[in-house]
Amino acid sequence: MQGLKIFFIFGDNMKRIFETSNRIQTEKLGEALGKRLKAGDFLALTGDLGAGKTAFTRGVARGLGILEDITSPTFTIINQYEAPVPLAHMDAYRLNSPEELENAGFYDYLEDFVVVLEWADRVEELLPADVLWIYFTVLDENRRSIEFLSQTPHHDTILEELDF
Repeated sequence: MQGLKIFFIFGDNMKRIFETSNRIQTEKLGEALGKRLKAGDFLALTGDLGAGKTAFTRGVARGLGILEDITSPTFTIINQYEAPVPLAHMDAYRLNSPEELENAGFYDYLEDFVVVLEWADRVEELLPADVLWIYFTVLDENRRSIEFLSQTPHHDTILEELDF
């Protein structure tokens, strides 16, 4: 990738920041990550509307071998996609309370799926301890800063290897 890549380690946390120049690069970054994920991995996405969370998730799905069209689960709350490692794509944007996500079956997906949760900061109290946080920032019409924050050795390894 031609964009900016920054790598930090501070305390027990590892941070990587990528800058993408367009939606295609955002999807490719997601795809590179998706190829490294396994069942039980949890991605907590945050960022403004239009920041690239769903585009990134399309890439994650492609990296998992999912060829279906990936759409935002804003109204359905959870979209499930079958693959050797299945994907549960969740969205907390329209929820009035964390209980709504629980009632939609949130806990049923934590072990056997890769989970991608958009607007994860709205239901942070529900999240498992081993979460890879991904922060999306709009830099301009096309460019995005995508910051990964790991708090576990498993995700540290993934971030060390992540490139596209």
